[in-house]
Amino acid sequence: MTGGNTNANTGRGRGASGGDRLRPGTAVTPLRAGLHLRGRRGSVTLEGSTAVPVVWGLLEEPLRAGRLAEFREGLEPGSAVRTAVDTLVGQLAEHDLLAPGPPAAGNPPAAAGNPDPTGAVDPTGAVDPAVAQWIDAVAGRPADAAAALATARAEVLARDPANPFAAAAVRALEAGGLPVTRTPDPGLPGDRVLLTVRGAGRDRTVAAGRGGATGYVTAPGSPAQARADAAALEARLADGEGGAGGGAAPQSHEVPRAFAALLAGAAAHRLMCAAAGLPDPAAEGDDPRLLPGVPAVLLADARPARADHHSWLGPERIDTDRRVRLGPPAGLGEALRRIAALGERRCGSLPGPLPGELAQLPVPLATCTLPGPATGNTGTPRTLTGGAPRLDLARLELFCRAAELLLGEAAFTVGADPGHARGRALRHAAARRLAAAVTDERTAVDPARWSGHPQFRHWWTTLTVRLGSAAQLEVHRAAPRAEAYRAVVRRTLPGPGPGQASGRGPGPVLGEAVEATPGDAASFAALAAVTAVCTAAYGASAGRPRPSGGAVAPLAAAGVRTAAWEDLGWTAGWLADLAGREEAFQNTLHQLSGAHPAVTPATRCTPDPAPDLAPDPEPAGLLRSFGFTVLRTAEEAR
Repeated sequence: MTGGNTNANTGRGRGASGGDRLRPGTAVTPLRAGLHLRGRRGSVTLEGSTAVPVVWGLLEEPLRAGRLAEFREGLEPGSAVRTAVDTLVGQLAEHDLLAPGPPAAGNPPAAAGNPDPTGAVDPTGAVDPAVAQWIDAVAGRPADAAAALATARAEVLARDPANPFAAAAVRALEAGGLPVTRTPDPGLPGDRVLLTVRGAGRDRTVAAGRGGATGYVTAPGSPAQARADAAALEARLADGEGGAGGGAAPQSHEVPRAFAALLAGAAAHRLMCAAAGLPDPAAEGDDPRLLPGVPAVLLADARPARADHHSWLGPERIDTDRRVRLGPPAGLGEALRRIAALGERRCGSLPGPLPGELAQLPVPLATCTLPGPATGNTGTPRTLTGGAPRLDLARLELFCRAAELLLGEAAFTVGADPGHARGRALRHAAARRLAAAVTDERTAVDPARWSGHPQFRHWWTTLTVRLGSAAQLEVHRAAPRAEAYRAVVRRTLPGPGPGQASGRGPGPVLGEAVEATPGDAASFAALAAVTAVCTAAYGASAGRPRPSGGAVAPLAAAGVRTAAWEDLGWTAGWLADLAGREEAFQNTLHQLSGAHPAVTPATRCTPDPAPDLAPDPEPAGLLRSFGFTVLRTAEEAR
């Protein structure tokens, strides 16, 4: 008999010890030579023998009735049936399909002696059967969870306790067995309700309401944290709808009953789970978009009806669980998941780069809109557009660029991890320094050393042939005997250049790069020029991008296996080649800038950057909370 787990949230991961009862609600599907069982906390497929359904037929009734121990005593030790039963029960316990400990409906806690008008918790402390069934289905220790709920008392605060949200919240909490007090709070907005539970532990509060046409439910927290989260969410949701082109429907004062019930039920569910010590419902769906360790908010729309959770941190992080600091992402995919959370279109606090309607050939492009230069989202929005060899790389680069513009372009450099941030900062500093220096023809690199690079040939042909742009490229060594090169692509002017009697002179810079080899520098400069020409068709962008080049290569190549045929002409092979020399190249740039060259692996992998690198006010604090690195460019460039 073999078992296959189809749910990552197994009992082993949550410390479940198994028991003699099948969790309520567990569904069983017979297979030709096995079974598939699925519950709220786990699922498993057992295959390998036509005897498996037969054994289950003997075992199901004792398991559902809680008489497993009695059933096993009637089996001969060491027999084939006893062995099969033990194996099957072991798989159920492994995948958290058995309820451990005594049931929630039994062993009433002595502390629960207050009458409950709803009848869900009676004067003796016994739990309503429906509530007990829910606890048995989800709790690691059902009796402890039932005891916590039996001592809990709830309060619903609203400007008008009779409004649809408040009334639905009261009904949901009472259905869950909690005595509820309704309290008017004139200071709350009309559509916001606060649900608070008090018991043996600290008070926990959840806020629910609307921002624009979108409903929300905050993660459980202290009353002060819930109020702060609700205010920030409402402002962000309303601003997000206003910034979406003004197409959002105005908020109606009338709340659909189903919509109010959805939000109130979700809020009551999260609050009861927090009171009972159960996992937060946001973690039940195994949504890969949610970031472990970051609280999640529920966002809901009435038309069309939908609701999903999103990782979110507000500007006021009062509670300890809100002051999270994720480590650097392990790879490019993880970095993009964090960018998606930070740039979520409704509640995200930072711009989220997306391809939108931009053409993805000849170069993948992404775009995002930044708020105006004034505080908040006032002023004229700025559009930022950028490209890269792949769309995922373009999104990461554009996100870092947008964050730098919001922080203050000249003061900070942002990266997905410390190595990425330092690579971007050092390249930018070197490019500025070399651009200001007097050109020395002795540092010019023979075109034979870089013109044969496959990536250069591709992007240069795209620029000059496919796009028809007249341009010229030069590559110079950054310093004698230094393995660092700066490449610059300039548009060729149609007339004579300054001081020239005839011919065409160099025009404005289309692209530049600073890399460890002349071929890489020429390739990235040509790529930047192609991007500049393509983005020019979509209007003015917020400044020319920094020459970040191969700084992203180690992150993009982490955990990625390249095929033997993926040479430098393939993006994956090129990134892997760049990643192999990125650390040495950063050391070289440090030496050229006069800074200490040691960027040790331990320093690069530190999940909590030094606190003096940037101030904690937003958005730097938010970026650091999500594992991004924020550097003071001026300090790194010295």
